Amino acid sequence: MKTVGIGIIGGGLMGREMASTFGRWFAINDMPARPELVAVADLSDEALGWFANLPHPPHCTRDYAELLAMPDVDVVYVAVPHNLHQKIYLDVLDAGKDLLAEKPFGIDLSAAATICQRIESSGRFVRCSSEFPFFPAVQRIVSLFQNGKMGRILDVRSAFHHSSDLDPKKAANWKRLSATCGEIGVMGDLGMHTCHVPFRLGLKPDSVFAQLQKGYAERPDGKGGSTACDTWDNAMLHTWTEKDGGNVPVQFEMRRLAPGATNTWILEVHGTDGGARFSTADPKALWTFNRARGPGWTRTELGFGTAFPTVTGGIFEVGFPDVIQQMWAAYIAEREGILAERFGCVTPEEALYSHQLFDAALRSAAGNTVELVAG
Repeated sequence: MKTVGIGIIGGGLMGREMASTFGRWFAINDMPARPELVAVADLSDEALGWFANLPHPPHCTRDYAELLAMPDVDVVYVAVPHNLHQKIYLDVLDAGKDLLAEKPFGIDLSAAATICQRIESSGRFVRCSSEFPFFPAVQRIVSLFQNGKMGRILDVRSAFHHSSDLDPKKAANWKRLSATCGEIGVMGDLGMHTCHVPFRLGLKPDSVFAQLQKGYAERPDGKGGSTACDTWDNAMLHTWTEKDGGNVPVQFEMRRLAPGATNTWILEVHGTDGGARFSTADPKALWTFNRARGPGWTRTELGFGTAFPTVTGGIFEVGFPDVIQQMWAAYIAEREGILAERFGCVTPEEALYSHQLFDAALRSAAGNTVELVAG
């Protein structure tokens, strides 16, 4: 089996999650390539210490340039604050490496455009991280949509909810500051997760009316004092998109202040002939409606029916680590040219369009107006 050398820049929560994925790659059946964690770069000795304790420790460094210079690193995964995206992503491309980049693909629209221009000129294979569409229920919804089983689409809702920011005593981190998270705030933090499926289904908004909301203006700074928090915490984007000659309302919902939620991703699609609903709060359940069967929704319990088959028995449920692995399988399969009809990772073009949507949302919120999405 071909080995793909992986480097990780940013050894925090998601960097550790990726290392876990590579460590159990044997669970996936019949893949043409195997990722091998070669090197990790992070400024924190504590973060690097976690990787040093792995059964097969990667090379650990505080200087990501050292990682990029390693010839056995083929693909780099980057998970750093948004204000660092542009420089590091460009450095990865200039080093001749392929890239799986974290959302939102730059701190703002200008950064995203610059990154996409460099991707085009570099010829490197680049995708953006978004794992939730790889739940089996979501794959089923995509199939129903693409096969026309829902009839004329009436409306779509794509949402992502957190609730940890409800606590005013929670210390501020870089995601609470526009300087590091970006003016788009929660849209940059959670927005790509809501955009991935609608965009892939051809539902790219033409116009948007945005309702943006801030939570606490001040939080503890973790050092005994307090600091100002100036990012948007909740975002409701009410959009119109053209589909099959008609207008379809698509709602993108991103909330850091969602009472009762932990890490809940939601997709709802309603059509004249049928509909489907899914939430990670009930990961085995797919709710469907079929007009021919009469009124009422039907709950179907799904097992481990992933796009890339694994050794896991079909009766078991899929969890977050599993869809992370499915995302990587899609990335590697597409990089190897064998993705075929399976669902793929976010493209640079889709990442750029999300920024165009978020930029229009900022204009909409500022003027309380409906704004065109410049594509």
